[in-house]
Amino acid sequence: MNQVTFSIPDEILFALKATPDALASTIRLAASVKLYEMGRLSSGAAAQLAGVPKPYFLSRLADYCVNTFDLSQEDLIRDLKSA
Repeated sequence: MNQVTFSIPDEILFALKATPDALASTIRLAASVKLYEMGRLSSGAAAQLAGVPKPYFLSRLADYCVNTFDLSQEDLIRDLKSA
């Protein structure tokens, strides 16, 4: 497994009232959500990157105003016709 590290100014931790570990978890989840939203990661891979179970990851998407499922109108019509 690879590790990525970067520095966070103390002022940011203070402003967010966060510990380094808590901020790391928040950043991992936010990055995972964004990569999922961009279509770069599947929901399972994004959950793995965030370090959380997939159901938990999916339940948190609304907190970031990200749709759990992104269906086009055509996809939705096709699904409704085949239901």
